[in-house]
Amino acid sequence: SRVLALGGDHSITFPIVTSDAYATKDLTILHIDAHPDLYSNFQDNPYSHASPFARIMEERMGTASEKGPLRTHLIQIGIRTLNEHQRQQAENFNVEIVPMSEYLQQEQNVNAMLKRIEGPVYLSIDLDGLDPAYAPGVSHHEAGGLSTRQVINMIHSLPPQIVGADIVEYNPSRDVNGVTARVAAKLLKEVAANMLTTDV
Repeated sequence: SRVLALGGDHSITFPIVTSDAYATKDLTILHIDAHPDLYSNFQDNPYSHASPFARIMEERMGTASEKGPLRTHLIQIGIRTLNEHQRQQAENFNVEIVPMSEYLQQEQNVNAMLKRIEGPVYLSIDLDGLDPAYAPGVSHHEAGGLSTRQVINMIHSLPPQIVGADIVEYNPSRDVNGVTARVAAKLLKEVAANMLTTDV
């Protein structure tokens, strides 16, 4: 089965990716975000929106359950809030991070790398990965982010291998004239188009 979820809080990614639907799959996770969401424990809540990818990597690497280890390659693009704790977490989990500062010089190389991905892909898009100029309707604005076109180009670069996806952290109370909602709807269509042709 394939899941395409909309949100809301990024904490939903953890139960989706660690569900039975993906329990036996080797998986590449492409995570587009301003934040790495790798906190071991954020504000006394290890299952908050700031920690889903730490929980996912623990679960799939076999350090938190009986399911693992499952081959899991986590790629994070657009990151621009990496602190020392999350940098260490990324090293522990062998996360491949493309910070926003490097992405701008390597956009073509990054998209070429995405085209070479083999096997199933789970795509998680946090709308605050985009610059607030393109997606103001989020709770945590981080200037200096991706454009809508850059995110679409990444989706188009992926082979037809998306087996699940989420688009999260939309906050309608902060949106301006529905701009972010329209961006989310456009990304939804592009992701769905890939999923409809998925051959894995």
